[in-house]
Amino acid sequence: MNAWQQFLQGFDFEPIREILLYAIPALVCITLHELSHGYVAYRLGDPTAKNAGRLTLNPIKHLDLIGFAMLLFAHVGWAKPVPVNMYNFENPKRGMAITALAGPASNVLITVVCLFLYGFFLPAAVNAGSFALGCFRLLYYTAYLSLGLALFNLLPIPPLDGSKVLFAVIPDESYQTLMRYERYGMILLLALGFFGVTGRFLGSVIGSAFDFFLNVAVWANRLGQSLFV
Repeated sequence: MNAWQQFLQGFDFEPIREILLYAIPALVCITLHELSHGYVAYRLGDPTAKNAGRLTLNPIKHLDLIGFAMLLFAHVGWAKPVPVNMYNFENPKRGMAITALAGPASNVLITVVCLFLYGFFLPAAVNAGSFALGCFRLLYYTAYLSLGLALFNLLPIPPLDGSKVLFAVIPDESYQTLMRYERYGMILLLALGFFGVTGRFLGSVIGSAFDFFLNVAVWANRLGQSLFV
């Protein structure tokens, strides 16, 4: 046995396997999140995202490398923002708020769908092979990551979606002032993440919220048992 074979036999591939298992859910979550922003903006009268080629299921178009890495390792992150021109909306502030909410709403929907499928088909997977078990893990990870992405983006810190919803209910002068400082919000987010503030706070919130949504899987599991058992 040569040195390379010895290295491979002694190397722990589990962390790499776990990262790869998170990569697919992360791509699904950020792609549908950003697509929802663009589609809702388009329906409300703003074609900016459509003209920029962002109404697509191609994840590369929506990928932000730092945000994607955060999703893989911290389970909260972001994608490349969809361009939106609020002045194309009939009511700019309201249109911006609805467009902003579309992303987190899509992630909550993904969580519900994945947990339903997870619970519903679990009774049929008693003697499932490794591939089927891997699919179940993907569903579970996608549900958790998607909910984490939704709650993270609802933080009222620019440029996250929650800030745009908050801005919709404050006076116009304050709105314009805060929008000018939007670019500094990412620095604040990275600082909070570095010192573990967002991790501790969000970890608790996401965990509690996920426990609540697990009821969907429990209900679906009972339904699945009635059909498969």
